[in-house]
Amino acid sequence: MAHTKKINKLIHEPSRLKIMSALIALDKDAEVDFTFLRNQLKLTDGNLGGHLEKLQTARYIRARKTFVKRKPRTFVSLTRLGRRAFEDHVEQLKKIIG
Repeated sequence: MAHTKKINKLIHEPSRLKIMSALIALDKDAEVDFTFLRNQLKLTDGNLGGHLEKLQTARYIRARKTFVKRKPRTFVSLTRLGRRAFEDHVEQLKKIIG
C-alpha cells in the first residue's frame, strides 16, 4: 500500500485556504498588501491577522512591514515551503475527489 499524506489541517481551514489560494495565484516572488487581501477575502483586520500569524508561524507565508507615506503597511507573500504545502494539499483533495 502506497504511503498517503493527510490533508493539511492548517491550510484546510476555510479562511486560510482562501488566503493561500489568493497568494498562490500571484507571481512567484510577488506580494500583496494586507488591506487589499482583507478586502478581497471579506475578512476583518483581526480575523485576517490571526490567520496570517498561524500561516507565518508555519513558515508558509512571509509578512513584510514597512511605512508608505508615514503609514504602516504590511505586505504578504507565499514562501517556497508554503507553495509546496499548498500544492500538496491540493493533490490530496484531488485524490479524495477523484
